[in-house]
Amino acid sequence: MSSAPVQDTAAALGGSRWNTFPAAGSTLTAHAFLAAIEPLLQGVIDDNDLTAADRAVLDAQIRATLALGTRESSLPLVTGPDSDEGARELAERAGTIGRRLAAWASASLERLLGERLPLPAGPLVVRSHCYGHLLTPPAVDLLMGRRGGPVTMQLYNEWLHQVVLLRDALLPFTNWQDVPLLITPTGLRHTEAARDAFLTELLVRRVRHSAVVDFARQVVTGTSGPAGYGFESAGGSALPAVLDQPPLTAPRHLLTWRPAEAGTDGATATYVPEADDYYAAPRTLVEDLPPTPVARGPLTARTRPGPLTEGTRTASIEVTDDDTTTRVDLGQALRGHRYARRPAPAAPSGPAPTPGDPAPGDPAPGAAAAPPRTASVRAALRAPGLVWTRAGDTALDATGEDDLVVLALLGRLYPENVTLRPAPLPVALPATGHTGPSRLTALVTPPRAD
Repeated sequence: MSSAPVQDTAAALGGSRWNTFPAAGSTLTAHAFLAAIEPLLQGVIDDNDLTAADRAVLDAQIRATLALGTRESSLPLVTGPDSDEGARELAERAGTIGRRLAAWASASLERLLGERLPLPAGPLVVRSHCYGHLLTPPAVDLLMGRRGGPVTMQLYNEWLHQVVLLRDALLPFTNWQDVPLLITPTGLRHTEAARDAFLTELLVRRVRHSAVVDFARQVVTGTSGPAGYGFESAGGSALPAVLDQPPLTAPRHLLTWRPAEAGTDGATATYVPEADDYYAAPRTLVEDLPPTPVARGPLTARTRPGPLTEGTRTASIEVTDDDTTTRVDLGQALRGHRYARRPAPAAPSGPAPTPGDPAPGDPAPGAAAAPPRTASVRAALRAPGLVWTRAGDTALDATGEDDLVVLALLGRLYPENVTLRPAPLPVALPATGHTGPSRLTALVTPPRAD
């Protein structure tokens, strides 16, 4: 779909018509959509005879609506150290996106107060159903008091609701400013049902990665699909951010939008793992792995999509070791990344850890433990099924390996009691208190200090 024109629509706007979005839909990025809904804001200014002196009231209103933890917040998401990591990631996105949208909205208001957007067909009058967005007392006085009224209030309600829908539609994405959102003649109101379902899950339970993906697909394509870990459409694909970030620090649930490359078929498809139930997958005990293969060169990796079948597609990571190529299901690798424990980052202040100490975020040490045994990354990648252990802690040293190789390794380890941590390995690992297989620890190169 092509992007809707924004700059040339003003002459057609007026009466109850506040946009000229085509019925079939078009795509706009966040900044372009915010510009496209400016006629609503201009209508508020015109109907209420607003001046520059009123700008501070509406600035404070939009910032309070998009902030978390305020009386007027449109997203009552409160997180803390014990919150689900998915909720913390999405709350961080909400804060970042909300602050930027509020700044853009403030700039729009300042410009419209000084340079009126022409609406030749006449004043705007729209019917906007209330969605319960609370106003600050000064905003109530301004929009509903002596100078305001039903027309002003409904114009502002529609503008405010569209901005809230915009913020929420962008939550799944790391590069949210680049995402091409589907826009219809109702703006972003077509996302309301999907948004309500997604936010309900976010607020009342541990949010599923598949729910993040489905909501992202709805706001980009307007369609739903099977549960999966990503999707692709005519414009590009949305896949987990870890595919281009270090696994040790990458978000577990957020997606990155990647524009389509020339020559792609443009079909809409959901990326799904090969195995829905990894419990049933074949397993290889780490203690049964063969000796470390002699390496003649570094490991290299690339992703390869599979064929499209009934609206779904699988993908794999192909790891090449000398003349041997091993294939790891990308869905299982991403599942392994989501499930792996990672030490919490060190506090900004405080003494540097001593080599061999447990990393911040590890459980308190339990009973004395023997030093972990080691196993070969190459041997684990070549093993059939998923690698696990019942005989004590085992470390796999992936330091110096490419991030995609590390991700493939996580796809080869049975995802229970797996830890991803920076080298070096402590002399003895603390007990987890978990039942089930003993831990496998994948060591990676520590992140560089900024």
